[in-house]
Amino acid sequence: MARNGHPLVVDADAHVIETERTWDYLEGSDKKYRPVLFGGPGVDRQYWVLDGKIRGVRLPTLNEQQLDELSAKTGRRLNTPQASRELDDVDLRVAQLDELGVDVQVMHNTLWIERVADHEDAETALCLAWNRWMADVWKAGKGRLRWSCVVPAMVMNEALQQIRFAREHGAVAVCLRPFEGDRHLVDPYFYPVFELAQKLDMAIGVHIANGSAGLISHFRPRYDRTGGFAPFRVPTVLTCLQLLMSEVPEVFPKLRWGFIESSAQWVPWIVNEARRRAGTADYPDNPLNAFNIYVTAQTDDDFPFVLKYAGEDNLVIGTDYGHVDASSEVDAITRFKADPTVEDGPKRKILSDNPMALYGIA
Repeated sequence: MARNGHPLVVDADAHVIETERTWDYLEGSDKKYRPVLFGGPGVDRQYWVLDGKIRGVRLPTLNEQQLDELSAKTGRRLNTPQASRELDDVDLRVAQLDELGVDVQVMHNTLWIERVADHEDAETALCLAWNRWMADVWKAGKGRLRWSCVVPAMVMNEALQQIRFAREHGAVAVCLRPFEGDRHLVDPYFYPVFELAQKLDMAIGVHIANGSAGLISHFRPRYDRTGGFAPFRVPTVLTCLQLLMSEVPEVFPKLRWGFIESSAQWVPWIVNEARRRAGTADYPDNPLNAFNIYVTAQTDDDFPFVLKYAGEDNLVIGTDYGHVDASSEVDAITRFKADPTVEDGPKRKILSDNPMALYGIA
């Protein structure tokens, strides 16, 4: 597919920032589960209370000057308009795509990086409200804003129902965390989700996250300065290796997988581990390609080294639009286009062919 005579450029990892207006999509008796936002001193001290507990930090609402200062400090562009990242102005978000040289942006949640609820009814209600919100955004975005749906993993029938709704309203992926409570993602419990996603031609989006409160607590010890590396990035990498070593790709051979926002620098390590641990001569030389697994890269990844193990058909790239963390780089697409270490053929695949294949964008 092309736009204006050129291949589509797809931002494979962008974000939406949930606000109090997100929960206006709660209906009927589900309104009792409406999250409450509590604020402390300063713009960086706000917290969501969901299902009776503090569940996540509300990202700071930085003004333009603060974003410019942070961009200068990190050497990466982080500034985005508040109305765009919070989707109060969908037209502005689309205009931002034009500015950034992006044709289609795939949007992921912010709040579901951890569990949002302990009770089934609460999780179901919150997921449904979020998915309804994104359905309206997709409609207003005229096809340029696609999304990854959230699902109530504790209630399989509800999860499947919401996946069907999401697919009918512009979703291209199902967001699942590496761990859901005490379950790993390769647990057969999730097979109904995998089966439906495969049938509906949707990807499984394994965005950095962690649905195990115990593991998160353990990985956030005192004096730790690595931020989300241990609780969120490490489980994502581990899950990729588990997938490579599991029966899942054989059971669901057409299902596509995206490992999102963990960089791609670990790919050579994991691919080599899988080859050695498989213990069979017929294990694929390029398991990412054989098992339909895609990984988002960052502009500072060592592309010649990573491509040697990933191949040129299974890397994508994203901006992390809307966030201001270690993964964020609003102009990542522009910077990657100028990367002299990647030839034009692989570059086109990473920017266009691969994300279109991952997300089934035609």
